[in-house]
Amino acid sequence: MALLSGFFIFILGAIAGSFLNVCIHRLPRDESIVSPPSHCPRCKTPLKPYDNVPIVSYLVLGGRCRSCRSRISPRYLVVELLTAVCFLTLSLMFAHALPMMVTALVFVCSLIIVFFVDLEHQVIPDEISLGGIAFGIAVSAVYPQLHETTSHELALVRSLEGLVTGGALFWLIRIIGGKVFQKEALGFGDVKLIAAIGALLGMPRILLTTFLAALIGSVIGLSLIAIGRAELGSRLPFGPFICLGAVASFLYGNQFIAWYLCLLR
Repeated sequence: MALLSGFFIFILGAIAGSFLNVCIHRLPRDESIVSPPSHCPRCKTPLKPYDNVPIVSYLVLGGRCRSCRSRISPRYLVVELLTAVCFLTLSLMFAHALPMMVTALVFVCSLIIVFFVDLEHQVIPDEISLGGIAFGIAVSAVYPQLHETTSHELALVRSLEGLVTGGALFWLIRIIGGKVFQKEALGFGDVKLIAAIGALLGMPRILLTTFLAALIGSVIGLSLIAIGRAELGSRLPFGPFICLGAVASFLYGNQFIAWYLCLLR
């Protein structure tokens, strides 16, 4: 029974991933995510239902459009598989806390969109960041356990603290970095994204997110320089690193912070 449930959750995640692919393709182009129906990005031919089955259709067609045979980005397959795995993993982690499970799924799906859009276009859709601010505040007010309290008022205060701290910190980095390096050090989209994440995670997990994002970004940036794929001063989208740090903070932030505080005693 558990195996069957896991299978259906995986399928549901793959279907959600198919929708995320629509968002990833259309949001940075200011296109509707509702209309027109799914079609080949190259020849614009509408996809038949049997060519729009998540994961399966991509594999059967060999990653090519049935009509024009143009290659379809492997990102479509990666997003569907990634989302399916996330659905299965989060459903197991929060099996006995439905509100937390739903919150985690919405949060991670939003970050998947941001990750791939920023990676490809170096922009972060306002639909995600501004919508994320509203989502974070609303969930905090309704489900205070997200901030490890039963007080709705305290949870809301912690949400606003995270929002303001994250947004203000990145705004300062943006201003100071711009003056020091004489070029944009951080996009305004990153500022809005970290504010949205702060509204959901609160304090001090938003500080942990910032630390982890900087750490991951530094490791990857130096690695790319070492293998000759980037140079000092090369501009890398920071959104994907924020997303990775945010997921880690959401899932394990409280445990990490508790461990760190024990070291200081």
